[in-house]
Amino acid sequence: MAIKQRAKAEAGFSMSSMTDIVFLLLIFFLVTSTLINPNALKLLLPKSTNQISAKQQVSVSIKHYTDKNTFSFHINGNKKPVRVDEIEPRLQELLQESDDPTFSIYADKTVPIEQVVNMMNIGKRNKYKVILATSPE
Repeated sequence: MAIKQRAKAEAGFSMSSMTDIVFLLLIFFLVTSTLINPNALKLLLPKSTNQISAKQQVSVSIKHYTDKNTFSFHINGNKKPVRVDEIEPRLQELLQESDDPTFSIYADKTVPIEQVVNMMNIGKRNKYKVILATSPE
């Protein structure tokens, strides 16, 4: 009596399980890479509803004149501009008696980030809290 095997093993390989594993690994690495976000400077950024936890005591405004590519700095909305080298002593004078010294930076959209960072560095050197003012959405 001859017994025949009807089912033979196929030599092919299905790649569908391998693509599932690669897809899951890709998602895992994308999620974990977005969780790593080092913040160099701690800033108090206002929400779009204009609610902030710290009240500003002094404001520094940076106006950019794009036609001449020059900048003017104003303290507390004063129309008379202040030279860059006078800003830090003025802030020290205005915030010296404060328990929680805080100042905000109001910058035009066209102001280069370098000018804003210079103001943030003044706050960091003097241990002031810095608020970067934005317009509501």
